[in-house]
Amino acid sequence: MIERGATVSSEEKSSVIHVLWEISGGRGILSSVPTDPHSIPSVQSGPSASTVYRDMALCLGQVFSKDKTFRPRKRFEPGTQRFELYKRAQASLKSGLDLRKVVQLPEGENINDWIAVHVVDFFNRINLIYGTVSEFCSEKSCPVMSGGPRYEYRWQDGDHYKKPTKLPALKYMNLLMDWIETLINNEDIFPTRVGVPFPKNFQQVCKKILSRLFRVFVHVYIHHFDSVCNMGAEAHVNTCYKHYYYFISEFSLIDHSELEPLRPMTEKICN
Repeated sequence: MIERGATVSSEEKSSVIHVLWEISGGRGILSSVPTDPHSIPSVQSGPSASTVYRDMALCLGQVFSKDKTFRPRKRFEPGTQRFELYKRAQASLKSGLDLRKVVQLPEGENINDWIAVHVVDFFNRINLIYGTVSEFCSEKSCPVMSGGPRYEYRWQDGDHYKKPTKLPALKYMNLLMDWIETLINNEDIFPTRVGVPFPKNFQQVCKKILSRLFRVFVHVYIHHFDSVCNMGAEAHVNTCYKHYYYFISEFSLIDHSELEPLRPMTEKICN
């Protein structure tokens, strides 16, 4: 993993690539990435962890074209408690602290506010990541929303899709982002007015959102990591994933069985 003051090494990049190759079944999913560890070119000194943490949002914006953001960013209203928590979370990221500490609930703060801030932030970041690789994710290249040959995700929303339905990845992503955007803009679920309590099922809703956002990571890592590498964005995507992983682990927001598709890679970069 990236520790404070460390660099993104060729060993970490190689480790991620080869674990993903194994996950994909070696079927050419990472088509443009060398499979021989000795053929992977050495990586020049990458950004230090403190730089990655400090400028993650800025770097993502520079590496990824903002006009490809899948959905408009959800913003917090200045002057609200949620906005202050968001600023505190961003300040911790910029300070270069260990991500395991960054995700911990600040003393005296409400856990639901803390979760709400992070769910919205992860939606924004993951939305941006997928929005960039989406041009490589067509019905022809990704006819099914999957994570390699072993994992297939079907869409069900209880409305237009009452039964689990097999869909192309791009269509699945569109439905997913619409679904999440509707939830986080729903004042009954994500209240923004002072004094309005969270619903009793709030954490269950967030668990579902985070679980489905994980599927975006699965698809991007296994099917589009070559494009991520070609853009030189793997350090930023890895940092976003680590931040996400440490957060869901800190608050037990996803059953670990659901994380199985990326378990080998997670063990390599998050331990």
